[in-house]
Amino acid sequence: MTQRVELATLRDRLVVDGLITDYAMAVDDGDWEAYRSLFTADGRADYRSAGGIEGDAGRVAAWLAESMRVFSMRQHLIVNRRVRFGILEQDTGDTARVQADYVNPMRFAEPGEGSSAPDFVCGGRYAFGLLRTDDGWRLREVVVQEKWRRVPERISPAVID
Repeated sequence: MTQRVELATLRDRLVVDGLITDYAMAVDDGDWEAYRSLFTADGRADYRSAGGIEGDAGRVAAWLAESMRVFSMRQHLIVNRRVRFGILEQDTGDTARVQADYVNPMRFAEPGEGSSAPDFVCGGRYAFGLLRTDDGWRLREVVVQEKWRRVPERISPAVID
């Protein structure tokens, strides 16, 4: 590999890593416009393993906006990011796949209880599919594979499904 290719790959890795961070922050902050802007025009997300929906980024953003209202605090911790670049139309580096583990603590919004509201914590693995576009790297696909969750005993699991 030439030094120029290595530097371009390093730059792409940093940009892809930033995009994954932007994704987590958009969800945690409830910034659904920013969430939608991270996707390609045909981008999709699949939250079914966590009790959610699958669909285009706009539909999923609307669902997240409604379903996340039950939580007053959200914090995605996305770690162990494995980035692999692929080939699209004979050009190396136009696609990327990222697998990353996550832990997602959230606090239920309960009137009058403030910080003593119970926690809900889940964890699993994301699979991100990315595409280099004229506007830079964008998410083409996000698939959540929830592996575990901890729900306080006094909260019914039906509240979060």
